Formats: sequence, C-alpha cells, structure tokens
Amino acid sequence: MSEQISRAVQISRDLIRCPSVTPAEGGALAYLESLLAGAGFRVERVTFSDTETPDVENLFASYGSGAPHFVFAGHTDVVPPGNEQDWSHAPFSGDIEDGVLFGRGAVDMKGGVACFAAAALDYIREQGEAFEGTISFLITGDEEGPAVNGTVKLLEWCETQGHKFDTCIVGEPTNPAELGDAIKVGRRGSLSGIVTVKGTQGHAAYPHLANNPIPGLMRLMSALDGVVFDAGNERFQPTNLEIVTFDVGNTAFNVIPARAQARFNVRFNDEWTLDSLKERISSELSAAAGDGLAWELEFRRDASESFLTKDERLIQTLSDAVLARTGRVPDLSTGGGTSDARFIKNYCPVVEFGLVGQTMHKVDECAALSDIDGLTAIYRQFLEDYFKAARGV
Repeated sequence: MSEQISRAVQISRDLIRCPSVTPAEGGALAYLESLLAGAGFRVERVTFSDTETPDVENLFASYGSGAPHFVFAGHTDVVPPGNEQDWSHAPFSGDIEDGVLFGRGAVDMKGGVACFAAAALDYIREQGEAFEGTISFLITGDEEGPAVNGTVKLLEWCETQGHKFDTCIVGEPTNPAELGDAIKVGRRGSLSGIVTVKGTQGHAAYPHLANNPIPGLMRLMSALDGVVFDAGNERFQPTNLEIVTFDVGNTAFNVIPARAQARFNVRFNDEWTLDSLKERISSELSAAAGDGLAWELEFRRDASESFLTKDERLIQTLSDAVLARTGRVPDLSTGGGTSDARFIKNYCPVVEFGLVGQTMHKVDECAALSDIDGLTAIYRQFLEDYFKAARGV
C-alpha cells in the first residue's frame, strides 16, 4: 500500500524530480507556475542575460494587493549530484523510504519552496475574500551558480514593475541539527580575490636564467594567512581569510614556471566594509612584496557586504511561530555562508529560515517528512500571525 503523504511532501517530491541543475530550469519553474496560477496567483517568468554567464529563467508570483506585502524568496536550481552511482536513491527520483524524502534539493532548497507553497495555498484558501495584503514568491534559478542573472536582477525587475516589499523570508536550510534551532538574522560579507606573481620561465638547472614566481607568491600568501582581522563581536563571528587555491599550471619537474597564482576568500563581519577590507588586504600584500616583486591583485565582482536585520516584528513573529510549532526558542544567528538575502536586504528587512541543513550538497541529500510538515506548519503559523497583526487583530 502506498504511503499517504502531505501536500508539502508531494510538492517537494515533484520539484526534486525536475533536474534543475544550475542554470537549467529543468521543469521546476513550469511546475510552480502551474501550481500557483491554479490557485489565483499572478505568475511571470522572466529570463536575464549577462556577458560570460548563462541565461537564467526566474519566477515571480503574487496574490492579493496592497500592504503589507510579504515575499518568500528561494531557488529551484541545485548543485550537480556528482557520481550518481554513489547515491542510494537516484538523485532526481524523489524516493521516500522510512519517512525520509531523498533527492538533490530536498533541503537546499526545493523542500523549503514546497513548504511555503503548501502553507501559502492553505492560508489563502482559508482566508478567501477576507484576505488583505499581498503574498509573493521570488524564485530564482541562479542561486547555486554565478548569482548574476538571478535574484539581484529579479529584484530590479520587480522594482520597475512597481512591487514594493515590506518583509521577506528566505527558505534556506538554517537549522544545524533540529527544526527550530536557528533563524538567520544576518550574514557576514564575502570578498574573493586573486593574487598573481609574474616571473620568467626557464630550465630548473639554470635558475640564474629564470625568475621563479613561486617563492614570492608563498611570501605574499603567508602574510595574508597570518593577518588577524578582528576578534568578532556579539553580532558576528571573527573575520577569516582562507586560501583556497595555489596554482602554477606546471606539470614538468625541470621547468621554472612563468607565473604563480593563488585565490582567497574572506568572510567578514560588520567591523569592515568592502572598501576598508580591500585597503587592508592591499596594504598587507604591498608590505610583504617589498621592492622588485612583480605582483597583481584582482578582487572578484561577486563581493557582498555584511548585514544585520533589525526588524523586531518580523523576527519576533517568526520566532513565536517556531516556538508554537516546535517548542524551541530559535537562536538568532549570523553564521554560515552567503545567500540571496544579501541582495534582498537592499529592498526590505529579510531573515532566513528553512529545513535542517546537515545533508545539503551531499550524496543522499534528504529531508525527514516530519520536518517538511513541521516547516510547513511554521510558515502557516507565521502567515496567520503576520497578517493578523497587520490588521490590528
């Protein structure tokens, strides 16, 4: 006998079965369009382009009119599954076994999208004509990719269309161990860079005829690795710089390479701005380089500032919903990596709350059915309380 599953689980499974590896739409947005339009949402799918990046399709859907305008943000694109033979269940099968839903995107974050869709559909059905306000979906297919043709451009497009958002929840998997553990109320910033040292190629047996760039790059990166940027504060973890690659592109043992390159990433707190951090890094490298070293520093364009959301009503309403449905008081966290909240913060207050993230990006990514239903209940409670407070009830 087939297992009875909730609407949220069904939507999650249907989305997982869409192979939407960035930048492929994979049928996921088409599925959401059909689901939401069938419930009375106004749905638009828009594609954005840019140089040296793939075109990406996105979706915006809204229901109702006027204030308050609450928007749920998320993504249906997923990271590649890797070697599918390593999976106990095919990554796009949406198999259910022992109360667990398996598949790429189960927690990051098709499950979160499905939970909010189920919650919103149930809420507007119950409210009927009494509903006042606007509920929207801001869904991208470019969160796991370059993040160039996704949320950042969809937000700009929404602004040109006259959409003004009051508050937002991003459905990223924020909980480290159990549903209700943590709400993300901010994020550290992110800055990536490339350091290149140029030398002169030559034979390893004749070093006086060459100029090896590797020792110079080692000196520069050692200096960066030793920098203590700050000690953190009550809002954020300490800033950390990680060297992520060290490359010369040389496969021969008897050749001194002509250039050496290293890449780094910095996750920084609100004691720094992008400008002040860039200045500090440049200064450290200049001091380490001294005279005579030919080096270059390039900062990547996908940098983001740190931010902290201070909308007490949004945070408290969501915290109360989590407490009501799980019995847990969630931590208000700023840890972890970046998300599309870094773009949304420029338009309205934003927090993040979703499923348990222990299996995100892993082989056999999965979500417990109880967590999917639990998150749906939290979102449903939030909508009830949020719009009730807006009406002054």
